[in-house]
Amino acid sequence: MNNLLETPIEYLKGVGPARGELLRKELGIHKYGDLLNLFPNRYIDRTRYYKINELINSGAEVQILGKVINIKTVGEKKTRLVATFIDDTGQMELVWFQGQKWIRENLKLNVPYVIFGKCTSFNGVFNMAHPEMEPLAEHEASLRSAMQPIYPSTEKLAQRGVTNKILNKAMQQLFVETQALFTDNLPGYLIKELDMIPKNAALFNIHFPKSQELLARAQFRLKFEELFFIQLQLITKNLIRKHKIKGHPFTTVGTYFNNFYSNHLPFDLTNAQKRVIKEIRNDMGQPAQMNRLLQGDVGSGKT
Repeated sequence: MNNLLETPIEYLKGVGPARGELLRKELGIHKYGDLLNLFPNRYIDRTRYYKINELINSGAEVQILGKVINIKTVGEKKTRLVATFIDDTGQMELVWFQGQKWIRENLKLNVPYVIFGKCTSFNGVFNMAHPEMEPLAEHEASLRSAMQPIYPSTEKLAQRGVTNKILNKAMQQLFVETQALFTDNLPGYLIKELDMIPKNAALFNIHFPKSQELLARAQFRLKFEELFFIQLQLITKNLIRKHKIKGHPFTTVGTYFNNFYSNHLPFDLTNAQKRVIKEIRNDMGQPAQMNRLLQGDVGSGKT
């Protein structure tokens, strides 16, 4: 599985050389593993299907199930493609200003579609410009969850047609090709002790969450893993530094310090201050460089 995640991104079905080059330059995605770790920055709730007679002119994004019964080109110099979309409660218009030829050739009449986008009202008729459209059969068969992930993007990606829908389909294809068989890199006892979900489930639910609860558990697992390995790296660096770089040990405490501490300190130290002094003294007595952060609130007596 690790070898598969090293595969160049252009070999993923649906990506190809042109999109692969864009993903490398714009998002730093060079291989399968980079795409897998492109986590969504937010989610859109796609749990509800609105009826046309429920629409209001609020500019909110809605999801509707229905079918296209008619399509026509309107205008002369600046044309637009207009389709009549209906469900069992009414009808509305779908509008395209760009990509008209492709839409006209590929849009099927009287076939159930799921559409998604922002609705507005003009002359008492609701319309949706450049909606996301998916045949109902594909919508039901896809891995897409009710909570749709929104991935990081750039203006250039949007201009070149690499939309969130394209990224979502690429992610689905990645899970199909890898069969979601990802190696768990945390020990089993730790996963059990902290009641965390497996790596496979965490990665699947960060991209295709089945519920808010599973999304929260996936986020916790992946955040814990990232911080866990950062901490391990810091500990490793500290051990290597102590092994390679030797310090000068102060084996005895000088009379100046003892005299000041015993006879001239005008207040009693707190237990926390005494503990920290002992820890620092112990560090200074070792043949290694001290690497310590003295942390405390303002006015707690750090100086």
